Amino acid sequence: MNNVPESRTAAALAARRSKTEAALLRVHESIARLQREKAQVSVAAVARRANVSRTFLYDNSEARAAVAAAMAKAGDRRTRMLTAQDDEREATWRERALNAEDALKAAQVEILTQRTRIGELLGQIRYLQAEWTEEAIQRITTENTTLKQKVRQLTADNRTLDERLKAARSNLRFQDRRVADLEAQIANPSQGVQQ
Repeated sequence: MNNVPESRTAAALAARRSKTEAALLRVHESIARLQREKAQVSVAAVARRANVSRTFLYDNSEARAAVAAAMAKAGDRRTRMLTAQDDEREATWRERALNAEDALKAAQVEILTQRTRIGELLGQIRYLQAEWTEEAIQRITTENTTLKQKVRQLTADNRTLDERLKAARSNLRFQDRRVADLEAQIANPSQGVQQ
């Protein structure tokens, strides 16, 4: 009778070993699939894909070691990827910083040029303001008003003279026609009598 329980125990142990080996095989396959898909390797992801419990992954030393190695490998890959991204970002920022520095230098040169020009113009304004006294400004304003009145008077005189010129031209044309008629009468006296 002692042989029966031993054989049952051996069978149970063999079944358990077989079940564990199958679970370990699924764990390794799940890890390989996650790595191929470049998905994040974690205890939860492996347990879900391998259809095993998290407890199995923590309790079984081979499964725990496989998950830890995969996570470390993914971490190294992620670290390399992050380092590459950081290098790329740093290069972009470095380029932006250099461009900004060049733009800043150009802006400073332009500002200096503008300040110099503003200073020159302010100096000219001060010079012009210093040259004119209140009395001179009043005199120039009066002269300006007088000149405007003269311009208006000359414009009116010009208009009057233009009208006189037009009238004189009209009279001249009339006189030319009258002279032409008289010459024609002198040249041909018989026609003049008939009219």
